[in-house]
Amino acid sequence: MRIDGQCHCGFVTYEAEIDPGAVSICHCADCQRLTGSPYRVTATVPRAAVHLTGNPPQLYTKTAENGRQRLQYFCPECGSPLFATGTGDDAETWGIRWGSINQRAHLRPVRQIWCASATDWFGETAALPGKPRD
Repeated sequence: MRIDGQCHCGFVTYEAEIDPGAVSICHCADCQRLTGSPYRVTATVPRAAVHLTGNPPQLYTKTAENGRQRLQYFCPECGSPLFATGTGDDAETWGIRWGSINQRAHLRPVRQIWCASATDWFGETAALPGKPRD
């Protein structure tokens, strides 16, 4: 599936070819802290499938809970998280942050990882009262 995306302010833009079946949810403590949310949704792709079309993102290197270094790319202007990858052999796979993908409404997660760190209320949000806008 051909996608395009951007950060919130539009400073960093990209295009990619992705497999819609490679979208997952991560509940790890690092993803919770880096997003300020209970989990992160990511589309995993080969590095060669991602093409920057705008300005370059900023890089932050984080050592994950499992000891691996994770390279976190984000917009230097608005701070939106965009991509993550690893080092060495792990650098061949990139994770595109679901919220930055313009076609995200067509991408549903197919698996979850780090479920031991999931909040105990994950999955109960559909039962909460809600408004269409606020």
